[in-house]
Amino acid sequence: MTTDITASPPEPVSAAALPTLLSVMFINLLGFGIIVPLLPFYAESFRAPPWQVALIFSAYAIGAFFGEPFWGRLSDTVGRKPILISTVTGNCLCYLALAFAPNIYVAFFVRLLGGMASGNGAVIQGYIADVTPPDERTGKMSWLGAAYNVGFIVGPAVGGLLANPAAGHDGFRTPLLIASSLSGICVIGLITFLKESRSRRRIGNRPNRWAVIADAFRNPVVWRLFMVTLLAGSAFNGIESVFGLWTHARFNWSPYDVGLAFAVTGIVAAVCQIFIAGPASKKYGEARMLAFGMLLTTLCASLQPFSYGSVMIVTLLSISAFGQSVAWPNVSALLSRSVDIDHQGQYLGLNNAVGGLARLVGPQIAAITFSVISVDAPFFSAGAMVLPAIFFAWYAATHKSRRSLSDPMGTPTLSDNDGAP
Repeated sequence: MTTDITASPPEPVSAAALPTLLSVMFINLLGFGIIVPLLPFYAESFRAPPWQVALIFSAYAIGAFFGEPFWGRLSDTVGRKPILISTVTGNCLCYLALAFAPNIYVAFFVRLLGGMASGNGAVIQGYIADVTPPDERTGKMSWLGAAYNVGFIVGPAVGGLLANPAAGHDGFRTPLLIASSLSGICVIGLITFLKESRSRRRIGNRPNRWAVIADAFRNPVVWRLFMVTLLAGSAFNGIESVFGLWTHARFNWSPYDVGLAFAVTGIVAAVCQIFIAGPASKKYGEARMLAFGMLLTTLCASLQPFSYGSVMIVTLLSISAFGQSVAWPNVSALLSRSVDIDHQGQYLGLNNAVGGLARLVGPQIAAITFSVISVDAPFFSAGAMVLPAIFFAWYAATHKSRRSLSDPMGTPTLSDNDGAP
């Protein structure tokens, strides 16, 4: 059953919509990147024990885990624009509150709310799916990934330059206020430039969230895409979490060396997502690029323990980043075309929540294999996890029984053969 939320003709999408959405994603990750390297020192300014420091780190991921499906589902009903304005405003207020938090418990609560507010990736992806023809979605999704990577590269540098740990708790106020101000600018941009995308179609009523989850796992394409996100995401996040420990144990790397290596890979990923991922998927098909990207990262992860020096380490890490960059945008694009068009936000949110679960599970698996088996074991376990993800990805991208959906302009589009070889 559907309800027409507007009787007026749809307005054209503003040319500033995509830059505004990319700015939101960039600010989300810039703020996250500013805070992450400073969190241990920020928590120590409250004289927090190690377990509370770990809790501060986890709070954001927990908030995002619940925020992604919630905001995605809500945006399917009330529209994308009000949810984006609300969540980015929440981000702005959370950074401001964190700057003046009186104790570690308030800081934890603020981080939890901040993670939930930042869990608006599904809303941004849903907006792009609403206004982009199916064969162009991978390219647009890859731009989001580029904004993500650039934000995560710039954030730590900004945080490191502006923070002054020697000044105690007050020394972290400036970077937090900067992050809050940038979020405020994003809100102004959303209000000014973003037109509501959901007014372009009839919007269905919100089904029960458990019914959506059940439907997702009955859909042979959707549950396989979720498994790709869980398995590959766990593998990649696990490697990232122990990479510093591994390089120190094997090659005596310093935090500066690790940061430089991640900066290089972040640049490679951003360039790939801007210039290569979209055109490659359009030319060779989503199935080939998704499977190729997963295969490339599996090989690099499995070869990394055999590295003999810095050049080989960074080269393999960069090739792995390239593989991820050509693979991940296809997951969101395929998912948006494999579900009910009126509930894309819900399914994209569920997928992002699965990604959040991977960020929690992956580092735990890597930590156990690193400490119990060997320092090289996390790379082999990561390769083993991604291997079945390659087959799930191939099946999801080439499955012939996907439903016929409508494109954002309402023209029926058969997606049965999209991406098939």
